[in-house]
Amino acid sequence: MYNKRNTSGGAKFSGKGKSSSERGGSSKRDGGHRKGQSGGTREESTGKVSMTREGYAFIIREGIEDDVFVPASKLRGALHGDIVKVSIVAKKSLTKRYEGEVIEIVERTKRPFIGILQITGNQAWVICENKNMPHDIKIPIEGVEDIYNGLKVAAIVDQWPRSSDEPIGHIIEVLGKPGENNTEMHAILTEFGLPFRFDPKVEKEAEKISEKIDPEEIKRRRDFRGVTTFTIDPTDAKDFDDALSLKKLDNGNWEVGVHIADVTHYVRPGSLVEQEALERATSVYLVDRTVPMLPEKLSNKLCSLRPNEEKLCFSAVFELNEKAKIISRWFGRTIIESDYRFDYEGAQKTIETKEGPLKNEILKLHQLASSLRNERFSKGAISFERPEMKVEVDDAGKPIRVYQKESKDSNWLIEEFMLLANKEVAFFVGGKGKDSKTFVYRIHEEPNMDKVTILRTFVKHFGYDMSPTKNARELSSEINKLLTTVKGRPEESAIEIMALRSMARARYSTDNAGHYGLAFDYYTHFTSPIRRYPDMMVHRLLALYLDNAKSQDKGYFEERCKYSSEREQLATDAERASIKYKMVEFMQDKVGMIFDGNVSGITEWGMFVELADTKVEGLVALRDIKEDYLQFNEESMSLYAKRSGKRFILGDAVKVKVEKANLEQKQLDYSLIWEESGVTPDRPEKQRHSRRQEGRDEAKSLSRRKKS
Repeated sequence: MYNKRNTSGGAKFSGKGKSSSERGGSSKRDGGHRKGQSGGTREESTGKVSMTREGYAFIIREGIEDDVFVPASKLRGALHGDIVKVSIVAKKSLTKRYEGEVIEIVERTKRPFIGILQITGNQAWVICENKNMPHDIKIPIEGVEDIYNGLKVAAIVDQWPRSSDEPIGHIIEVLGKPGENNTEMHAILTEFGLPFRFDPKVEKEAEKISEKIDPEEIKRRRDFRGVTTFTIDPTDAKDFDDALSLKKLDNGNWEVGVHIADVTHYVRPGSLVEQEALERATSVYLVDRTVPMLPEKLSNKLCSLRPNEEKLCFSAVFELNEKAKIISRWFGRTIIESDYRFDYEGAQKTIETKEGPLKNEILKLHQLASSLRNERFSKGAISFERPEMKVEVDDAGKPIRVYQKESKDSNWLIEEFMLLANKEVAFFVGGKGKDSKTFVYRIHEEPNMDKVTILRTFVKHFGYDMSPTKNARELSSEINKLLTTVKGRPEESAIEIMALRSMARARYSTDNAGHYGLAFDYYTHFTSPIRRYPDMMVHRLLALYLDNAKSQDKGYFEERCKYSSEREQLATDAERASIKYKMVEFMQDKVGMIFDGNVSGITEWGMFVELADTKVEGLVALRDIKEDYLQFNEESMSLYAKRSGKRFILGDAVKVKVEKANLEQKQLDYSLIWEESGVTPDRPEKQRHSRRQEGRDEAKSLSRRKKS
């Protein structure tokens, strides 16, 4: 049974609240600053609370790089996800970050907290085990049924009165028995504010959409039913939202059609299905399931380009020569009938053996895609190819294998033509300069140069030098050289992570800033309207502009771009949480076992280690290392042992023992096998010299290959 935790040792609060019953300080302000005890002024700022299990928090401020540390005693009842106003009491220095205190809770988070409901007599609590929630939530006993005692629930905090040791809230969802797969996956979705079921009204409206295609509709479309067409998707895919067609033209060129399911033909503005799609904004991909943006009638039937079925599409059609240069392009609504459904493995087999169904079409498209890919990288596209780890589960959701997913030529074949369609659609609308109309772009801005400086300094500790660059394109070339040089070396993962951190995050916007990572001046998302709401917006805008409509309301679409970007991040966080949960579950029967690993992250409180075979990451806490005292060097991202002289840097090979697998917090604790881990001070210097020389040799070799 679950025991109620004693929270009386928690933070004490002071200062007047927003009301007589709700905690959260407020203060009189003068010109955006507040007087301190010494008579000076303090800077005030607003941000979101990122809380820790220990009770202290960091205030994340939008558009500002540095967060603000707030000790537990100065949070004044603020919780993870709350929007607060903070007064900065200590400025940042070389050895210290900004420190502040909460002076007002501007808005309580609407995101729920997950925990176990415990009913004792006439009292009830939600016992939270989340790493961002150090407090339990008191639930008014009225309306709480005894049959839910011991079940996992989702609760929202309503208030935290001065008279209460715990925040008070209400239950919004009973998720089920702890530990059961459905319960835990639903808990992850609920925690991130993502739905796991459709309202019956939405599904009922979707079911009413006719599957018959009106002959008059066909007459309005370009007919591709007689052109060889096929799909390539993962083996377990249920929705096929894109297809390729290929036809040899009389002039010797090739007509390549990129056909995308015409979702907006069926999902009309103002409908319940449309409202639900906007609310969700994206499909969510957990370890064992897909939570679709659209009901199954649309995603798996009407808008799925299944073989031997007539389907309505929105298409980008290109005339390409043998070198994949675009001779002409056409955009519009079409009707297709797919001839064949490939999975990636089947298409790859055809590429490798040059035998199989539609082999001529597959091999020609592979040749054209290779030309497109080579051109893209020659113009400065960055080649991040970090291994993607997958968790295989059985029918009950139990993890049985962790493996690395490989991207091969068949993946790139599809990718290059999707990139081509996205790029050309964006240029068609946005490439008219001042006369360009409102559009939805997928942008990836140039790197922050301060972060690039950190990357340059970081790689020097491994013996690599990045040459000076005059512009962003030269920088991308330099990063590609670096990634090529470190490939296959112990530090590869660490340097790739730091390079990725120097990049901006891709997002949706009506202001075009190009896509730095892909080396495109114009880019959008046109190719997946089944699973992304921004693609639906792109389809609607493109259809309007093809009919010569005037430019649409920019503010309207910008608001939806921002919302879609936020929902995309939530979906990504939920996906990562589900993977982390299943990896911890996979390691539960391996507690006490010893594994080889590599240092994947270093902080002032510990080092993260990835196991060599599975990349399952856990934490070695510095407080648990008894053999020596380790000091953290932020510049080199390293740890130095004072007595033994051992050093730990990112990428180092270590041995660890699995100590604990905490499913509730999705956390693995490792201990370091001290005798078989770490390096002496002189060894890194030798390594750096050898790596530097190897790097120079690699760069010379690369230069010679390019010249030849």
